[in-house]
Amino acid sequence: MSFKSKAALFKKLHYRLFIYLVVALIFAMPARTALEHHFLYFPESGQKVTPATAGLTYEEVAFQAADGTRLNGWLVPGQPDAPIVLFCMGNAGNISHRLETLQLLHDLGVAVFILNYRGYGLSEGKASEEGTYHDVIGALELLNKRGWSADRVIIFGRSLGAAIGLEAALRTSPAGLIMESAFTSITAMGQHHYSLLQRLLGWLIGAKYDNLNKIAGLESPLLLIHGKEDTICPPRMAEELYARAPQEKRLLWIPGGDHNNGFIVGGEFYRQALRQSLFQWTGFVTKE
Repeated sequence: MSFKSKAALFKKLHYRLFIYLVVALIFAMPARTALEHHFLYFPESGQKVTPATAGLTYEEVAFQAADGTRLNGWLVPGQPDAPIVLFCMGNAGNISHRLETLQLLHDLGVAVFILNYRGYGLSEGKASEEGTYHDVIGALELLNKRGWSADRVIIFGRSLGAAIGLEAALRTSPAGLIMESAFTSITAMGQHHYSLLQRLLGWLIGAKYDNLNKIAGLESPLLLIHGKEDTICPPRMAEELYARAPQEKRLLWIPGGDHNNGFIVGGEFYRQALRQSLFQWTGFVTKE
């Protein structure tokens, strides 16, 4: 075979390889979205209960994410001139499944705002990593318009919400950040729970939520809360995040606590840690 023939064949093979790659990527795009929603997001639409079910006064709030997506949330007022806690929930259900947490924070005297991410509850759209960031930034813009400047806002995220809250804290520098049951990254979670699948299909999941690489840039004080018996996000992840975070920081272990029950198992010990952080960060004296 002549040099020209070999060159032509080589060019033809490269062209075919390019076409195959383009086709594979086109088909991978919906697969990527499907995998993310299979492993990361478990939304429920509607809302069967409201804070009124728990005897709490609240306001149903319609607002927009930073990219214009229409969202909804609940604002539970606190004591006069109280700071506000923006609560970022985990990846399952919707805000109507977080009444216990709303009650706990309300009992501390602070105001609380909780939002449904896009695709959750009554919010429009479909969840994605960047979408959830837009959602929380939209919530913070709303709170600012309502009179809560960044130095009177505490961001509190649990599980996936801890990752969303961290990104929001990096962009806005609130009075403080609470991360409960946090993971280091989606990749690390995949390696921990689905090692073989992570190696084979991990590239199809676009969401990273890379807390470990981000947390070093945090300028707000940090409270990490983690159950010693967490079977979802292993305790070593909390240790890794704590080691990487700058000062001011605190790591609160909940003995016997699993991934979703730290605020229950922790009892008064847990509540006192929240009170202490709220006072240190904002100067607000919560009621006993």
